[in-house]
Amino acid sequence: MFKLSVITDEVSQDLESASKFAKDFNLEGVELRNVWGKPPQNLLEESNRIKKILAKYELKVSAIASPFFKADLNNPKEYAKHLEILKRCIELAKNLETNIIRGFTFWRTGPLEEHIDEIVEKFQKPLEIVESEDIILGIENEPATFVRNGRELYQFLNRVKSKNVKAVWDPGNVIFDPSGEVPYPDGYRHVRGEIVHVHIKDGVRKGEGGKPEWVAFGEGEVDYRGQLKALKDDGYDGYLSLETHWRLKKIPRDLVIKPSGEVYSSLREESSRICMKNLKNMLREI
Repeated sequence: MFKLSVITDEVSQDLESASKFAKDFNLEGVELRNVWGKPPQNLLEESNRIKKILAKYELKVSAIASPFFKADLNNPKEYAKHLEILKRCIELAKNLETNIIRGFTFWRTGPLEEHIDEIVEKFQKPLEIVESEDIILGIENEPATFVRNGRELYQFLNRVKSKNVKAVWDPGNVIFDPSGEVPYPDGYRHVRGEIVHVHIKDGVRKGEGGKPEWVAFGEGEVDYRGQLKALKDDGYDGYLSLETHWRLKKIPRDLVIKPSGEVYSSLREESSRICMKNLKNMLREI
């Protein structure tokens, strides 16, 4: 059956708070994104501190949620910078005993079909790196990038053809994809068998303002009951990682300052608690 984790800064920038949240819900792990105001590529110096906190709460690292290749396709300086981001995240992953690093496919500037040859070419150096380090690069479907949905994620993976490049499947992100793909079952059909990690969040295509918006998990348009059952039936045994995104209020007004000086909104944690309760209830039902 699935393992559960939460993306750290969906609860708090403070890793201790995020870890306590994970322990409260008996999660197996956390997915590291921004911690203490630092992105994952800048957390190498904090590795020992991170390990001590996670050991205290008996948690593993489910993945490194890096920003790799959230970059302009035709910017050589950004390309070089992101190769360094990948290398630093690989070192962090090895220090924290995970082999999954999340990545993307550059900011979208047109149809995938018109740019896929160049994208695949730009992935050749990263492929050499992850294959030599035995790391899995999990590509997420993200509506602001060239790969927005299940069909496009399959197209990309089919062109790359590497055992070290797999799918980070995010059904909720498809809600923000203007192509109209249905996350489950349509999008899932394309990527089933290629998934190494799953992000959990929910949304509606037409919110109060007439545009797509995030909602509490289980209250949106993604057929998560069908999706989770299909993952179970297909033998997926990786992590479901909560990436809440939704907030109880759009503009948090109850900022909390920790003794350490970190500032965060308790609404992140409160919103994530609602979503995690909904997820665990749904998992019990299926």
